Amino acid sequence: MTLRKIAHIGHPVLRQTARTLTRDELAQPETQRFIDDLIETMRDAHGAGLAAPQVYASVMICAIEVRDNPRYPYKPEVPLTVLVNPVLELLTDERFDNYEGCLSVPNLRGVVARATEVRVRAWDRHGQDIDTVVKGLTAGTYQHEVDHLYGKLFVDRVTNPATFTTWSEFELHHKADFVARARALVARYGS
Repeated sequence: MTLRKIAHIGHPVLRQTARTLTRDELAQPETQRFIDDLIETMRDAHGAGLAAPQVYASVMICAIEVRDNPRYPYKPEVPLTVLVNPVLELLTDERFDNYEGCLSVPNLRGVVARATEVRVRAWDRHGQDIDTVVKGLTAGTYQHEVDHLYGKLFVDRVTNPATFTTWSEFELHHKADFVARARALVARYGS
């Protein structure tokens, strides 16, 4: 496996709609090696997820995993999930204010209103169908990662620029309140 460089805001690859893959392309050894690299890079950077465009590959693949993550200790665990050609369907009008950050937008966080429940349809890394519903904070993580596949960054979804903060200022002024709200959401949805 190879650690890949993470693209930062301003690079054009982050603003492109990624291309879908066929099952034949997905089965290719080079695609499977890429998925391994994506996962290893996500873990090394302590991300809750990582999308292919973030490592300069404009294809519809993202990985999500949360387990003992020092960047997000309040997030519930999410087993390693690879989504290929994902489509999300928002199942509710209810939103929660999620203080988001991104490996492609270093040292910046901002509040994004995310749906509390989404249906996810995709393939796994072996081309098997995924059709599941995710809720709560986990739904926010899925929405964030799939946004990358359509050229969207969390900064595009922040409606109040006054919520932008550096990580250190978030820790000092906003974390306690946000974590309390996040834990209430996790208690409500279990995720």
